[in-house]
Amino acid sequence: MAVTGRAVALAFAAVPVVLAAGALAAWAAWASVALVVVLIGADAALAPSARRVRLERSGDTSVRLGETARVELVVANPSGRALRGVLRDAWPPSTGADPARHRLRVPGGERRRLETVLRPKRRGDHASAGVTVRCLGPLGLAARQATHTVPWSLRALPPFHSRRHLPGKLARLRELDGRTSALVRGQGSEFDSLREYVPGDDVRSIDWRATARRESVVVRTWRPERDRRILLVLDTGRTSAGRVGDEPRLDHSMDAALLLAALAAKAGDRVDLLAFDRRVRAQVRTRGRGTSVPAMVQAMAPLEAALVESDPAAMAASVLGGQGRSRRLVVLLTDLNASALEEGLLPMLPALTSRHTVMLAAVSDPAVEAMAAERGDAHAVYRSAAARRTMADRRRVTAELRKRGVEVVDAPPETIAPALADAYITMKAQGRL
Repeated sequence: MAVTGRAVALAFAAVPVVLAAGALAAWAAWASVALVVVLIGADAALAPSARRVRLERSGDTSVRLGETARVELVVANPSGRALRGVLRDAWPPSTGADPARHRLRVPGGERRRLETVLRPKRRGDHASAGVTVRCLGPLGLAARQATHTVPWSLRALPPFHSRRHLPGKLARLRELDGRTSALVRGQGSEFDSLREYVPGDDVRSIDWRATARRESVVVRTWRPERDRRILLVLDTGRTSAGRVGDEPRLDHSMDAALLLAALAAKAGDRVDLLAFDRRVRAQVRTRGRGTSVPAMVQAMAPLEAALVESDPAAMAASVLGGQGRSRRLVVLLTDLNASALEEGLLPMLPALTSRHTVMLAAVSDPAVEAMAAERGDAHAVYRSAAARRTMADRRRVTAELRKRGVEVVDAPPETIAPALADAYITMKAQGRL
């Protein structure tokens, strides 16, 4: 049972009556208290039972982060008395539920539909915490209250901000695919046709036999191969938990991975996903043709960075033990943390590069560059020195990775996704996949 503000106001209203009673104050006080208690008890007894209320849910089960979802709650009143009160549909604060409370007026034997709008601020699964129904009595002094478990879960998916870059990258792919005249040569690519030589063409693409039969130099054009295998490896270890701008580094890596996956699927390649720190956190394998982006979005949604050091040896074993023995492009999305890479990944690279083409994509922090340019007082100079040391270590480990045959993409959050897509297109144009 719950007491309302009206009951408190009634109790305070009895105070002047007690004070005016004079010598009979004690008896008046007890009589006033008894009257208020009786009224509250009678009002609670006449209120409809909150436990007998029937509740059903329906609505959205997933939504992209930043967009709105709608969850409906049907309230059924099986009793013969009208139900008047308040309903609280409890959700985690990060879901931005609106409204948090609903006014209830349900005649006996009828149903009412209530709608709650959710706008999640965090990626992942958000479960409802319970529905509390408070049924008021006819006088509004007291209410009967009960909390019902009405399970419902909403999955907030990665927002995929880089989707806006997809049309431009697809236009470049169409050029490589031969739909325009910008066909290029690449080792291992599929022969397409012959055309006259123009300045800037690779001399290795000259077809000398065809040239001997004509009066002009002729070169071969090639189509980039399709059905290549690409493995996206998301590092979910401690370095991915660092915030770059307003989001963790892991979220920026996810956005870049989704753009590359969508682009590669349009190019006819098959894309797999592996999320790893010390164990496999998520895995998506493409079976047959078609895009795997929807499955990747669902797999990425509940991922959170683990505050543990990633295990490069176990990651390499998972990559090398994957499906088939064909050569793949392995895209590792991690941080260019010098100490973590030198102690962990670099010793594992020979095993990976001998079997696969390896690319590493990292999100740089613009705040470090801004800190490196600071001047003024002693604190600013020390911060600048630390930032410059960090940037020097980053350049050193990048040079070491490239020396070992790893393609490195290092870009700030705003450009990491298109930069990674451009690197993929360049590799495809050069026939390196």
